[in-house]
Amino acid sequence: FLMERKAHVKINRKEVMLARLRKSCSCTPQKLKNFVMDFFPVLQWLPKYRCKEYIWGDIMSGLVIGIILVPQAIAYSLLAGLKPIYSLYTSFFANIIYFLMGTSRHVSVGIFSLISLMVGQVVDRELLLAGFDLNDDAPPASGDGSLQNDSFSNTTAFNLTTVGINAECGKECYAIGIATALTFVAGVYQVLMGIFRLGFVSMYLSESVLDGFATGASLTILTAQVKYLFGIKIPRSQGHGMLVITWINIFRNISQANLCDVITSAICIVVLVTAKELGDRYKHKLKFPLPTELVVIAVATLVSHYGKLNEVYGSSVSGAIPTGFIPPKVPEFNLMLRVAVDALPLAIVSFVFTVSLSEMFAKKYAYTIRANQEMFAVGFCNIIPSFFHSFATSAALAKTLVKTSTGCQTQVSGVISAMVVLLVLLFLAPLFYSLQKCVLACIIIVSLRGALRKFRDVPARYHVNKIDTLVWVVTMSASALVSTEIGLLVGIVFSMLCIIVRTQRPRTALLGQIQDTNFYEDDLEYKNLSTVPKVKIFRFEAPLYYANRNYFLKSLYRLTNLDPNLEAARRKKYEKKEKQHLKKGNHRTVNGLGIGETTLQLVPKQIDFQALVVDCSSISFLDTTGVNTLKEILKDYKNLNISVLLACCNPSVIDSLKRGGYFGRDFECMQEMLFYSIHNAVLFAKDQK
Repeated sequence: FLMERKAHVKINRKEVMLARLRKSCSCTPQKLKNFVMDFFPVLQWLPKYRCKEYIWGDIMSGLVIGIILVPQAIAYSLLAGLKPIYSLYTSFFANIIYFLMGTSRHVSVGIFSLISLMVGQVVDRELLLAGFDLNDDAPPASGDGSLQNDSFSNTTAFNLTTVGINAECGKECYAIGIATALTFVAGVYQVLMGIFRLGFVSMYLSESVLDGFATGASLTILTAQVKYLFGIKIPRSQGHGMLVITWINIFRNISQANLCDVITSAICIVVLVTAKELGDRYKHKLKFPLPTELVVIAVATLVSHYGKLNEVYGSSVSGAIPTGFIPPKVPEFNLMLRVAVDALPLAIVSFVFTVSLSEMFAKKYAYTIRANQEMFAVGFCNIIPSFFHSFATSAALAKTLVKTSTGCQTQVSGVISAMVVLLVLLFLAPLFYSLQKCVLACIIIVSLRGALRKFRDVPARYHVNKIDTLVWVVTMSASALVSTEIGLLVGIVFSMLCIIVRTQRPRTALLGQIQDTNFYEDDLEYKNLSTVPKVKIFRFEAPLYYANRNYFLKSLYRLTNLDPNLEAARRKKYEKKEKQHLKKGNHRTVNGLGIGETTLQLVPKQIDFQALVVDCSSISFLDTTGVNTLKEILKDYKNLNISVLLACCNPSVIDSLKRGGYFGRDFECMQEMLFYSIHNAVLFAKDQK
């Protein structure tokens, strides 16, 4: 029987689009109010803020995150190849803007190691092209904390008229110029993605790709910090293969290691790892995490200052960190053109991490976020701070977990964190002058524990899904051994290729009947299945399209043990020989049989079925090649007096077959060719003579 399809009203897409356009272009006071309320979600939730219920949790989590942000911001400036003051600016402005525009109550947006690494790689490349020395281990300027002295404290000034800066500009000036231009373009990309609703791009970054990318980047971060652990003076490696080149340079110069830095690094790593492990073990008993990084930085700074480790032992220190704010500056347009391509992966990674974390915690705490608004929020967290000498930001998992564990209720906690950073910016920054760079490197390396532990999960991941494990390994290897941007691209392309290959060579099977039921399953996977006499049931577990057409036919011919084209050719050849013998007057056939026995010879013994049932339940769609392939096997098997029956087709497949003329001009044979279950098709085949 055939079920009657519903009649769908044809939609005039042109009229619908025009109506939407008129609606979106119209401007009324109410619509303007709704737009502003949607664009700044803080206007919706802040008036409903339950002060007595939320305020203490927000204050506590904000203070804790602020205390964590300060040492991390200073440390991650090493990754970005910039001065610590710019990392503090980034942390301050990102928290304020996300408070106004973000829809997640819990994520912590600010400086992130992976984003800092991607910024640092672009900065290093452009510095090298501009003729600067990448060696950042020059003696620090003994400044007085003033902004003007620090802005031009690097080596020789460089006239950069060729790249659009028509003034004498030092290394630091040019580096932050590149970083702000990169950040601005990345933010513009994110806003444009929000306007055009291109958030679906994040779907192509699978969990395996993101994990592999983060792990590979973590290896790169670890490698970049090793020279600070040993106090080795080697230039920052740039370009593809940075990880290998850096390790070669480290081993070549290991004899130049600074004993003071080595001892300091060993002590700091032991203290940090021990504190982290104890914190993880007893986190259910602790009301808030231990501020280990801040304690380590405070103690190390005091020891370095009073022990004069820089003057006596040559230990590399952070140098002068100015207080206050540098006047805002518009990012250079010519520099934007140089980094436009680099900003695209930065924008995508920043957005994906932020949205995925937002959705994770929104689901955990039973509220909803708007992914498109998150795109706008992250975009403006990059665009606006780029005018204030800040670089790219993103949500960070570790700080978000700390935020939720310390009682965070809303983004008010982000404002509290920003106030802590502001306190450091205005008053406390110069106190970190004597802080050793090896201490900052230890903080960065210990923060990578979570990403590096992914290596322990490889056996379990392999057990769950081998293809996903292969995607993880390829993405991680490319990100670490080539570059982070190339690694992300390789991961996306390779994961797509894996999907294509899996649809090109999907599982195929002949089905048998489960005894005493109307159900059918793979006879190679299940025991005690009975074959259906004179009927073959073939299952193809993928869409049928141009890329897997040949595999479909080969699998069908192999499993049914019959190639209709070869069989038809054999029969024609046999008939031709028979006619030649008859013309010669020989009434005996080639095989010595009489003419009356020839018919028996034309039907080969290996054809043990009279009907082929194709289980289409796993075929989600057909393209033109797929329809033509089914028409081809219908014709070829019909020439051998074998009927082809389709079972379990979804409506889109049926529509494709109708449009392709599979059922004839007026669909007159549709009831005898299409069935809603395999069992119905088998019963019909048994009833055929």
